[in-house]
Amino acid sequence: MTASRAASWGLLAGLVVLGAVVGTAGSLVQGLWFPGGLLLALAGCAGLFYGGLRAYGSQAGVLAPGAGWLLAVILLSFGRPEGDGLFFGSLSELVYVLGGMIMAVICATLTRLPPGERRTGALGV
Repeated sequence: MTASRAASWGLLAGLVVLGAVVGTAGSLVQGLWFPGGLLLALAGCAGLFYGGLRAYGSQAGVLAPGAGWLLAVILLSFGRPEGDGLFFGSLSELVYVLGGMIMAVICATLTRLPPGERRTGALGV
């Protein structure tokens, strides 16, 4: 495996982990300070997905953090057998989940970087 290919896979793995972190943080913040927390969580999602697109240079840069974000949100929505849970079905939680998915789709359907802005190598160096 070449160094640039390994760096590319490393970047995607890092974006998955970052997506899980943003999904967990957004799940905690969105219900804490309504509506400011919800707007902050959705802004974090938009920044993560668009940043992944710019960092990787293709839609895979949105797919990787989107998968991590979705996995974290789904796992946090299950709750525990004792009845503890993070999501209780309020409007804020529904807007966060649907809004985050919409942000990912919007960023994934953006056009690719123009050829003049396309970076060489996986990390743009």
